[in-house]
Amino acid sequence: MSLFRVLLSIIFPPLAVIDKGCGSFIIVTILTAAGWIPGVIGALVILNKDSNS
Repeated sequence: MSLFRVLLSIIFPPLAVIDKGCGSFIIVTILTAAGWIPGVIGALVILNKDSNS
């Protein structure tokens, strides 16, 4: 997980996960629409999950 991705997920969460697949993008977009903090947490979890694999 790069510093750029972390900053992007804090500023605009859906843009940080756009290349992780359609499902991840839709989930983070819905979470961001529900509230900014759930969107940031969702994006960070998705980015962290992919970096560990």
